[in-house]
Amino acid sequence: MGDMIALEKRYGATNYAPLPVVLARGEGVWLWDDQGRRYLDMLSAYSAVSFGYGHPRLLAALNEQAARLAVTSRAFYSDRLPPFLARLCEITGMDRALPMSTGAEGVETAIKCARKWAYVVKKVPEGRARIICCEGNFHGRTSTIVGFSSEAQYRDQFGPYSDGFVRVPFGDAAALEAAITPETAAFLVEPIQGEAGIIVPPEGYLTQCARICRERNVLLIVDEVQTGLGRTGKLLACHHEGVKPDGIILGKALGGGLLPVSAFCAREEVMGVFRPGDHGSTFGGNALGAAVGLAALDVLVDERLSERAATMGAYLLGRLRTIASPVVTAVRGKGLLIGVELDPARVGARQFVETLLKHGVLSKDTHGTVARFAPPLVVDREQLDWGVERIRDALREYGPVYERAA
Repeated sequence: MGDMIALEKRYGATNYAPLPVVLARGEGVWLWDDQGRRYLDMLSAYSAVSFGYGHPRLLAALNEQAARLAVTSRAFYSDRLPPFLARLCEITGMDRALPMSTGAEGVETAIKCARKWAYVVKKVPEGRARIICCEGNFHGRTSTIVGFSSEAQYRDQFGPYSDGFVRVPFGDAAALEAAITPETAAFLVEPIQGEAGIIVPPEGYLTQCARICRERNVLLIVDEVQTGLGRTGKLLACHHEGVKPDGIILGKALGGGLLPVSAFCAREEVMGVFRPGDHGSTFGGNALGAAVGLAALDVLVDERLSERAATMGAYLLGRLRTIASPVVTAVRGKGLLIGVELDPARVGARQFVETLLKHGVLSKDTHGTVARFAPPLVVDREQLDWGVERIRDALREYGPVYERAA
Protein backbone atom coordinates (compact mmCIF):
# COMPACT_ATOMS: atom_id res chain seq x y z
CA MET A 1 0.00 0.00 0.00
CA GLY A 2 2.73 2.42 0.97
CA ASP A 3 4.50 2.06 -2.36
CA MET A 4 1.41 2.98 -4.38
CA ILE A 5 0.61 5.97 -2.18
CA ALA A 6 4.22 7.18 -2.33
CA LEU A 7 4.28 6.76 -6.12
CA GLU A 8 1.10 8.79 -6.58
CA LYS A 9 2.37 11.51 -4.25
CA ARG A 10 5.62 11.67 -6.21
CA TYR A 11 4.10 11.93 -9.69
CA GLY A 12 0.51 13.08 -9.22
CA ALA A 13 -0.69 16.65 -8.82
CA THR A 14 -1.74 17.33 -5.24
CA ASN A 15 -5.31 18.32 -6.07
CA TYR A 16 -6.72 15.47 -3.96
CA ALA A 17 -6.12 14.25 -0.42
CA PRO A 18 -7.31 10.62 -0.66
CA LEU A 19 -8.02 8.49 2.36
CA PRO A 20 -5.07 6.16 3.11
CA VAL A 21 -6.33 3.04 1.35
CA VAL A 22 -5.31 1.53 -2.01
CA LEU A 23 -8.32 -0.11 -3.64
CA ALA A 24 -7.69 -3.04 -5.93
CA ARG A 25 -10.97 -4.85 -6.56
CA GLY A 26 -14.73 -4.36 -6.35
CA GLU A 27 -17.83 -6.52 -6.47
CA GLY A 28 -21.38 -5.35 -5.81
CA VAL A 29 -21.28 -2.99 -2.82
CA TRP A 30 -17.89 -4.23 -1.58
CA LEU A 31 -14.34 -3.08 -2.28
CA TRP A 32 -11.05 -4.76 -1.39
CA ASP A 33 -7.71 -3.05 -0.85
CA ASP A 34 -4.35 -4.28 -2.10
CA GLN A 35 -3.89 -6.17 1.17
CA GLY A 36 -7.14 -8.11 0.71
CA ARG A 37 -9.16 -6.26 3.35
CA ARG A 38 -12.87 -5.78 2.54
CA TYR A 39 -14.82 -2.50 2.84
CA LEU A 40 -18.46 -1.53 2.42
CA ASP A 41 -18.65 1.28 -0.14
CA MET A 42 -20.84 4.04 1.29
CA LEU A 43 -19.74 6.66 -1.24
CA SER A 44 -20.44 5.10 -4.66
CA ALA A 45 -17.89 7.46 -6.23
CA TYR A 46 -20.23 10.39 -5.50
CA SER A 47 -23.16 8.49 -7.10
CA ALA A 48 -21.21 7.34 -10.18
CA VAL A 49 -21.27 3.70 -9.02
CA SER A 50 -25.00 3.54 -8.31
CA PHE A 51 -25.23 0.07 -9.91
CA GLY A 52 -22.41 -1.38 -7.83
CA TYR A 53 -19.14 -2.86 -9.04
CA GLY A 54 -19.08 -5.39 -11.87
CA HIS A 55 -22.78 -5.39 -12.72
CA PRO A 56 -23.00 -8.21 -15.30
CA ARG A 57 -25.35 -6.40 -17.71
CA LEU A 58 -23.19 -3.30 -17.76
CA LEU A 59 -19.98 -5.27 -18.19
CA ALA A 60 -21.56 -7.21 -21.05
CA ALA A 61 -22.62 -3.98 -22.77
CA LEU A 62 -19.13 -2.52 -22.31
CA ASN A 63 -17.25 -5.58 -23.53
CA GLU A 64 -19.50 -6.32 -26.49
CA GLN A 65 -19.45 -2.73 -27.72
CA ALA A 66 -15.71 -2.27 -27.13
CA ALA A 67 -15.07 -5.27 -29.37
CA ARG A 68 -17.26 -3.80 -32.12
CA LEU A 69 -16.74 0.00 -32.10
CA ALA A 70 -15.75 2.55 -29.49
CA VAL A 71 -14.98 6.12 -30.68
CA THR A 72 -15.47 7.64 -34.11
CA SER A 73 -16.35 11.23 -33.06
CA ARG A 74 -19.61 12.95 -33.94
CA ALA A 75 -18.36 13.58 -37.48
CA PHE A 76 -20.36 10.44 -38.34
CA TYR A 77 -23.53 8.72 -37.17
CA SER A 78 -23.28 5.53 -35.12
CA ASP A 79 -25.80 2.77 -34.52
CA ARG A 80 -25.54 3.14 -30.73
CA LEU A 81 -26.18 6.84 -30.11
CA PRO A 82 -29.74 7.18 -31.50
CA PRO A 83 -31.35 4.57 -29.19
CA PHE A 84 -29.45 6.07 -26.23
CA LEU A 85 -30.78 9.57 -27.01
CA ALA A 86 -34.31 8.23 -27.45
CA ARG A 87 -34.16 6.43 -24.08
CA LEU A 88 -32.79 9.53 -22.36
CA CYS A 89 -35.67 11.62 -23.66
CA GLU A 90 -38.21 8.96 -22.74
CA ILE A 91 -36.91 8.72 -19.17
CA THR A 92 -36.51 12.47 -18.56
CA GLY A 93 -39.62 13.59 -20.42
CA MET A 94 -37.53 16.01 -22.44
CA ASP A 95 -37.61 16.47 -26.24
CA ARG A 96 -33.91 16.39 -27.06
CA ALA A 97 -30.62 15.30 -25.48
CA LEU A 98 -27.06 16.47 -26.06
CA PRO A 99 -24.46 13.92 -24.88
CA MET A 100 -21.17 14.89 -23.26
CA SER A 101 -18.68 13.08 -21.03
CA THR A 102 -18.42 14.67 -17.59
CA GLY A 103 -21.00 16.30 -15.37
CA ALA A 104 -19.20 19.63 -15.56
CA GLU A 105 -19.38 19.46 -19.36
CA GLY A 106 -23.11 18.89 -19.04
CA VAL A 107 -23.39 22.03 -16.91
CA GLU A 108 -21.29 24.06 -19.36
CA THR A 109 -23.57 22.83 -22.15
CA ALA A 110 -26.63 23.98 -20.21
CA ILE A 111 -25.07 27.39 -19.59
CA LYS A 112 -24.30 27.91 -23.28
CA CYS A 113 -27.76 26.73 -24.28
CA ALA A 114 -29.52 28.98 -21.74
CA ARG A 115 -27.55 32.01 -22.86
CA LYS A 116 -28.27 31.44 -26.53
CA TRP A 117 -31.96 30.84 -25.74
CA ALA A 118 -32.02 34.17 -23.92
CA TYR A 119 -30.69 36.01 -26.98
CA VAL A 120 -32.57 34.10 -29.69
CA VAL A 121 -35.92 33.44 -28.00
CA LYS A 122 -36.28 35.86 -25.08
CA LYS A 123 -34.53 38.68 -26.95
CA VAL A 124 -32.21 39.69 -24.11
CA PRO A 125 -29.66 42.24 -25.41
CA GLU A 126 -26.44 40.52 -26.56
CA GLY A 127 -23.94 40.00 -23.75
CA ARG A 128 -26.44 40.79 -20.98
CA ALA A 129 -27.91 37.34 -20.16
CA ARG A 130 -27.79 36.40 -16.49
CA ILE A 131 -28.07 33.00 -14.82
CA ILE A 132 -29.18 32.70 -11.19
CA CYS A 133 -27.61 29.97 -9.05
CA CYS A 134 -27.54 29.21 -5.33
CA GLU A 135 -25.25 29.80 -2.39
CA GLY A 136 -23.53 26.52 -1.55
CA ASN A 137 -23.84 25.25 -5.11
CA PHE A 138 -21.56 22.64 -6.64
CA HIS A 139 -21.83 22.26 -10.40
CA GLY A 140 -18.28 21.23 -11.29
CA ARG A 141 -14.70 22.46 -11.44
CA THR A 142 -14.25 24.32 -14.73
CA SER A 143 -13.06 27.92 -14.65
CA THR A 144 -16.54 29.20 -15.54
CA ILE A 145 -18.28 27.11 -12.91
CA VAL A 146 -15.95 27.88 -9.99
CA GLY A 147 -16.47 31.55 -10.79
CA PHE A 148 -20.03 31.37 -9.45
CA SER A 149 -19.22 29.09 -6.51
CA SER A 150 -19.59 30.44 -2.98
CA GLU A 151 -16.86 28.10 -1.69
CA ALA A 152 -13.73 30.19 -1.14
CA GLN A 153 -11.21 27.45 -1.98
CA TYR A 154 -12.89 26.64 -5.28
CA ARG A 155 -12.42 30.27 -6.37
CA ASP A 156 -9.17 31.27 -4.71
CA GLN A 157 -6.52 32.36 -7.24
CA PHE A 158 -8.32 30.96 -10.29
CA GLY A 159 -9.78 34.26 -11.57
CA PRO A 160 -10.65 36.36 -13.46
CA TYR A 161 -14.12 34.90 -13.62
CA SER A 162 -16.91 34.97 -16.16
CA ASP A 163 -19.60 37.58 -15.64
CA GLY A 164 -23.28 36.83 -15.84
CA PHE A 165 -24.06 34.86 -12.67
CA VAL A 166 -26.06 35.86 -9.59
CA ARG A 167 -26.29 33.83 -6.36
CA VAL A 168 -29.30 33.56 -4.07
CA PRO A 169 -29.83 31.54 -0.87
CA PHE A 170 -30.71 27.88 -1.48
CA GLY A 171 -34.21 26.90 -0.40
CA ASP A 172 -35.55 30.48 -0.55
CA ALA A 173 -38.00 30.84 -3.44
CA ALA A 174 -38.74 34.48 -2.55
CA ALA A 175 -35.05 35.33 -2.97
CA LEU A 176 -35.12 33.75 -6.43
CA GLU A 177 -38.15 35.81 -7.43
CA ALA A 178 -36.55 39.01 -6.16
CA ALA A 179 -33.35 38.35 -8.12
CA ILE A 180 -35.06 37.90 -11.52
CA THR A 181 -34.75 40.74 -14.01
CA PRO A 182 -35.70 41.04 -17.71
CA GLU A 183 -32.13 39.87 -18.45
CA THR A 184 -32.41 36.61 -16.47
CA ALA A 185 -32.00 33.60 -18.72
CA ALA A 186 -32.18 30.69 -16.28
CA PHE A 187 -32.18 29.43 -12.73
CA LEU A 188 -29.62 26.62 -12.25
CA VAL A 189 -30.26 24.53 -9.14
CA GLU A 190 -29.53 21.19 -7.48
CA PRO A 191 -32.70 19.59 -6.04
CA ILE A 192 -30.55 18.55 -3.06
CA GLN A 193 -27.15 20.10 -2.50
CA GLY A 194 -24.56 17.35 -2.23
CA GLU A 195 -21.16 18.95 -1.70
CA ALA A 196 -22.69 21.58 0.58
CA GLY A 197 -23.45 18.82 3.09
CA ILE A 198 -26.53 16.95 1.79
CA ILE A 199 -28.83 19.96 2.19
CA VAL A 200 -32.50 19.16 1.56
CA PRO A 201 -34.60 22.26 0.79
CA PRO A 202 -38.02 22.90 2.35
CA GLU A 203 -40.93 20.90 0.96
CA GLY A 204 -42.42 22.65 -2.04
CA TYR A 205 -39.32 24.70 -2.83
CA LEU A 206 -38.77 23.31 -6.31
CA THR A 207 -42.49 23.63 -7.09
CA GLN A 208 -42.39 27.31 -6.17
CA CYS A 209 -39.25 27.83 -8.23
CA ALA A 210 -40.89 26.19 -11.24
CA ARG A 211 -43.93 28.45 -10.94
CA ILE A 212 -41.81 31.59 -10.59
CA CYS A 213 -39.64 30.69 -13.55
CA ARG A 214 -42.67 29.92 -15.71
CA GLU A 215 -44.39 33.18 -14.81
CA ARG A 216 -41.25 35.25 -15.40
CA ASN A 217 -40.14 33.49 -18.63
CA VAL A 218 -36.97 32.09 -17.04
CA LEU A 219 -35.61 28.61 -17.75
CA LEU A 220 -35.54 26.18 -14.83
CA ILE A 221 -32.45 23.99 -15.26
CA VAL A 222 -32.01 21.21 -12.71
CA ASP A 223 -28.57 19.74 -12.07
CA GLU A 224 -29.27 16.07 -11.38
CA VAL A 225 -25.69 14.86 -11.88
CA GLN A 226 -25.53 13.54 -8.30
CA THR A 227 -29.21 13.30 -7.41
CA GLY A 228 -30.58 11.80 -10.63
CA LEU A 229 -31.12 8.25 -11.84
CA GLY A 230 -32.64 6.80 -8.71
CA ARG A 231 -30.30 8.14 -6.04
CA THR A 232 -32.96 9.95 -3.98
CA GLY A 233 -35.70 7.33 -4.38
CA LYS A 234 -37.22 8.71 -7.57
CA LEU A 235 -35.89 8.42 -11.09
CA LEU A 236 -35.11 12.14 -10.87
CA ALA A 237 -35.05 14.13 -7.63
CA CYS A 238 -37.33 16.76 -9.18
CA HIS A 239 -39.99 14.03 -9.49
CA HIS A 240 -40.51 14.16 -5.71
CA GLU A 241 -42.54 17.32 -6.34
CA GLY A 242 -43.76 16.45 -9.81
CA VAL A 243 -41.70 19.26 -11.32
CA LYS A 244 -40.88 19.18 -15.04
CA PRO A 245 -38.01 21.60 -15.63
CA ASP A 246 -36.94 23.12 -18.94
CA GLY A 247 -33.60 21.33 -18.82
CA ILE A 248 -31.99 18.49 -16.88
CA ILE A 249 -28.28 17.73 -16.49
CA LEU A 250 -27.31 14.09 -15.94
CA GLY A 251 -23.95 12.41 -15.39
CA LYS A 252 -22.13 10.15 -12.93
CA ALA A 253 -24.46 7.08 -12.75
CA LEU A 254 -25.29 7.53 -16.44
CA GLY A 255 -21.96 5.87 -17.25
CA GLY A 256 -22.77 2.82 -15.14
CA GLY A 257 -19.67 3.35 -13.00
CA LEU A 258 -17.57 2.31 -16.01
CA LEU A 259 -17.20 5.38 -18.23
CA PRO A 260 -17.72 9.14 -18.03
CA VAL A 261 -21.09 9.76 -19.70
CA SER A 262 -23.23 12.87 -19.26
CA ALA A 263 -26.03 14.67 -21.04
CA PHE A 264 -28.04 17.86 -21.12
CA CYS A 265 -31.69 17.14 -21.88
CA ALA A 266 -34.13 19.94 -22.65
CA ARG A 267 -37.40 21.03 -24.23
CA GLU A 268 -37.51 21.55 -27.99
CA GLU A 269 -37.68 25.34 -27.73
CA VAL A 270 -34.57 25.38 -25.53
CA MET A 271 -32.33 22.88 -27.31
CA GLY A 272 -33.53 24.09 -30.69
CA VAL A 273 -31.27 27.14 -30.52
CA PHE A 274 -28.19 25.01 -31.24
CA ARG A 275 -26.92 24.82 -34.81
CA PRO A 276 -24.13 22.61 -36.25
CA GLY A 277 -20.82 24.00 -35.02
CA ASP A 278 -22.25 25.73 -31.92
CA HIS A 279 -21.11 23.06 -29.50
CA GLY A 280 -19.44 19.67 -29.47
CA SER A 281 -17.24 17.05 -27.86
CA THR A 282 -14.91 14.49 -29.42
CA PHE A 283 -15.90 11.82 -26.92
CA GLY A 284 -19.44 12.98 -26.16
CA GLY A 285 -21.93 10.52 -27.59
CA ASN A 286 -19.30 7.94 -28.56
CA ALA A 287 -20.65 4.49 -29.37
CA LEU A 288 -19.09 2.84 -26.33
CA GLY A 289 -20.46 5.43 -23.90
CA ALA A 290 -23.86 5.34 -25.58
CA ALA A 291 -24.06 1.55 -25.31
CA VAL A 292 -23.14 1.60 -21.61
CA GLY A 293 -25.42 4.57 -20.92
CA LEU A 294 -28.35 2.84 -22.55
CA ALA A 295 -27.67 -0.33 -20.57
CA ALA A 296 -27.46 1.72 -17.35
CA LEU A 297 -30.87 3.30 -18.00
CA ASP A 298 -32.38 -0.10 -18.76
CA VAL A 299 -30.91 -1.63 -15.60
CA LEU A 300 -32.22 1.29 -13.55
CA VAL A 301 -35.76 0.71 -14.78
CA ASP A 302 -35.76 -3.08 -15.08
CA GLU A 303 -34.37 -3.64 -11.60
CA ARG A 304 -36.58 -0.92 -10.07
CA LEU A 305 -33.58 0.69 -8.44
CA SER A 306 -35.34 4.01 -7.80
CA GLU A 307 -37.93 2.17 -5.72
CA ARG A 308 -35.17 0.19 -4.04
CA ALA A 309 -33.35 3.42 -3.14
CA ALA A 310 -36.55 4.78 -1.61
CA THR A 311 -37.04 1.69 0.55
CA MET A 312 -33.42 1.13 1.53
CA GLY A 313 -32.85 4.86 1.99
CA ALA A 314 -35.76 5.19 4.41
CA TYR A 315 -34.44 2.16 6.28
CA LEU A 316 -30.88 3.52 6.50
CA LEU A 317 -32.06 6.99 7.49
CA GLY A 318 -34.23 5.48 10.22
CA ARG A 319 -31.42 3.33 11.58
CA LEU A 320 -28.94 6.21 11.62
CA ARG A 321 -31.45 8.39 13.46
CA THR A 322 -31.71 5.83 16.26
CA ILE A 323 -28.04 6.38 17.08
CA ALA A 324 -27.73 8.78 20.00
CA SER A 325 -24.19 10.14 20.15
CA PRO A 326 -22.77 13.42 21.46
CA VAL A 327 -20.80 13.59 18.21
CA VAL A 328 -23.83 13.56 15.88
CA THR A 329 -25.85 16.78 15.60
CA ALA A 330 -28.12 15.92 12.64
CA VAL A 331 -28.96 13.18 10.16
CA ARG A 332 -30.63 14.23 6.90
CA GLY A 333 -31.16 13.11 3.35
CA LYS A 334 -33.50 11.55 0.85
CA GLY A 335 -33.31 8.07 -0.61
CA LEU A 336 -29.75 6.75 -0.51
CA LEU A 337 -28.19 10.21 -0.26
CA ILE A 338 -27.65 10.83 3.43
CA GLY A 339 -25.47 13.19 5.43
CA VAL A 340 -24.49 12.86 9.09
CA GLU A 341 -23.58 16.22 10.63
CA LEU A 342 -20.84 16.04 13.25
CA ASP A 343 -19.99 18.39 16.09
CA PRO A 344 -16.67 19.95 14.98
CA ALA A 345 -15.76 20.63 18.60
CA ARG A 346 -15.62 16.87 19.16
CA VAL A 347 -14.41 15.48 15.84
CA GLY A 348 -13.67 16.75 12.36
CA ALA A 349 -15.43 15.02 9.48
CA ARG A 350 -12.12 14.03 7.90
CA GLN A 351 -10.96 12.43 11.14
CA PHE A 352 -14.26 10.57 11.45
CA VAL A 353 -14.20 9.10 7.93
CA GLU A 354 -10.64 7.92 8.60
CA THR A 355 -12.00 6.17 11.70
CA LEU A 356 -14.75 4.63 9.58
CA LEU A 357 -12.06 3.38 7.23
CA LYS A 358 -10.46 1.46 10.11
CA HIS A 359 -13.83 -0.17 10.77
CA GLY A 360 -14.32 -1.23 7.15
CA VAL A 361 -16.64 1.50 5.85
CA LEU A 362 -15.72 3.83 3.00
CA SER A 363 -17.26 7.30 3.28
CA LYS A 364 -16.07 10.83 2.55
CA ASP A 365 -16.26 14.10 4.39
CA THR A 366 -17.81 17.17 2.86
CA HIS A 367 -18.14 20.77 3.96
CA GLY A 368 -15.86 20.09 6.94
CA THR A 369 -18.56 18.72 9.24
CA VAL A 370 -20.50 16.10 7.28
CA ALA A 371 -19.89 12.41 6.56
CA ARG A 372 -21.91 11.23 3.59
CA PHE A 373 -23.50 7.82 3.22
CA ALA A 374 -24.57 6.98 -0.32
CA PRO A 375 -24.06 3.27 -1.05
CA PRO A 376 -24.78 1.70 -4.44
CA LEU A 377 -28.51 1.38 -5.10
CA VAL A 378 -28.18 -2.42 -5.18
CA VAL A 379 -27.37 -2.52 -1.45
CA ASP A 380 -29.58 -4.76 0.70
CA ARG A 381 -30.80 -4.54 4.29
CA GLU A 382 -28.26 -7.00 5.67
CA GLN A 383 -25.40 -4.99 4.18
CA LEU A 384 -26.84 -1.75 5.57
CA ASP A 385 -27.17 -3.34 9.01
CA TRP A 386 -23.51 -4.37 8.83
CA GLY A 387 -22.54 -0.81 7.89
CA VAL A 388 -24.61 0.80 10.64
CA GLU A 389 -22.96 -1.39 13.26
CA ARG A 390 -19.53 -0.32 11.98
CA ILE A 391 -20.66 3.33 12.14
CA ARG A 392 -21.70 2.78 15.76
CA ASP A 393 -18.29 1.28 16.51
CA ALA A 394 -16.57 4.31 14.98
CA LEU A 395 -18.73 6.75 16.96
CA ARG A 396 -17.88 4.93 20.22
CA GLU A 397 -14.30 6.10 19.79
CA TYR A 398 -15.55 9.65 20.45
CA GLY A 399 -18.05 9.11 23.26
CA PRO A 400 -20.89 6.92 24.53
CA VAL A 401 -23.43 5.68 22.00
CA TYR A 402 -27.05 4.94 22.96
CA GLU A 403 -30.16 3.69 21.18
CA ARG A 404 -32.74 6.37 20.50
CA ALA A 405 -36.40 5.40 20.05
CA ALA A 406 -37.36 5.20 16.38
